[in-house]
Amino acid sequence: MLRFIAALTLFLAVPVEAAVLKIATLAPEGSGWMKEMRASAKEIGERTQGRVAIKFFGGGVMGNDKKVLRKIRIGQLQGGAFTSGALVERYRGLLVYGLPLVFNSQREVDYVRARMDDELIAGMEKAGFVSFGFSGLGFAMLMSKTPVRRLDDLKGRKVWTPEGDPITYAAMETLGLSPVTLPLTDVMTGLQTGLIDIVAASPVGAVLLQWHTKVKYVTDYPLAYLFGFMAIDKNAFDNLEPKDQATVKDVMGRIYRKSDQLNRADNEKAAKALKASGLEFVTVASKEIDQWRELLGARNRELAEEGLYPVELLDRMERLLTAFRDGKTAQPDN
Repeated sequence: MLRFIAALTLFLAVPVEAAVLKIATLAPEGSGWMKEMRASAKEIGERTQGRVAIKFFGGGVMGNDKKVLRKIRIGQLQGGAFTSGALVERYRGLLVYGLPLVFNSQREVDYVRARMDDELIAGMEKAGFVSFGFSGLGFAMLMSKTPVRRLDDLKGRKVWTPEGDPITYAAMETLGLSPVTLPLTDVMTGLQTGLIDIVAASPVGAVLLQWHTKVKYVTDYPLAYLFGFMAIDKNAFDNLEPKDQATVKDVMGRIYRKSDQLNRADNEKAAKALKASGLEFVTVASKEIDQWRELLGARNRELAEEGLYPVELLDRMERLLTAFRDGKTAQPDN
């Protein structure tokens, strides 16, 4: 009997093997975001008493979004940090926030997101991914080698469009540009060789990727809202114990809320850095903006009706924006 008790005690003392979540990101090693992610992984490990281990692979070592998604499908990875267009094949609702010339300001973004984030996150879960919130990356602005002040300045110019981003491609075509699709890692080479003349990027993105060293002008108008998120394969997440799922959601949700706020300050600093580096910020006349909005608004509606993203989500977002702009924010949103 004593021998049995001793054996049982030894068995119970053996730690349970950790559930490992391997997550890929393009964020450079040593960046503030990676430091936050690694700190969150440590906290999760401690709070779950080692039952959950999160391993981050930074700097794009696992490849672009398509490669990361492929590795998630075969179980080599369990998740990734993505931007809005990455999951278009699985859940198209994520595209609505990034439609061109939809938002005029961060205040409009905040109003809409407070009422639609949960809906989009639920849509992702139905598509097989668990997420913990969105982190705003600022507004993309046109950055170019020659000034862009009017529609005629865009005609025939070569502009970068990301892989797997039909929204940006359609928008640039509608404005008369010649889209050139490249992976993120090839954009700098494209600017250096003249393969592309224009990029659309947030100030912090342009500084981080050093694109600002290859352009001279920034069109000072918010073209499209950018955001990022973490997506973990739902099957892998469901394999965690319920209390550990709650811990991961708590820690990662807090990190993404914090990141959402910090990124705003970072973009303001980056915009000042762009000006200090010699880039000229040029303005667009209001009548020109009206023309851009008319063209792109019609194209946004066409793409929704073609099934590129849900019409009902576009309608809901537009109703919210109309209510906000009309000062009717106290009325029901539905």
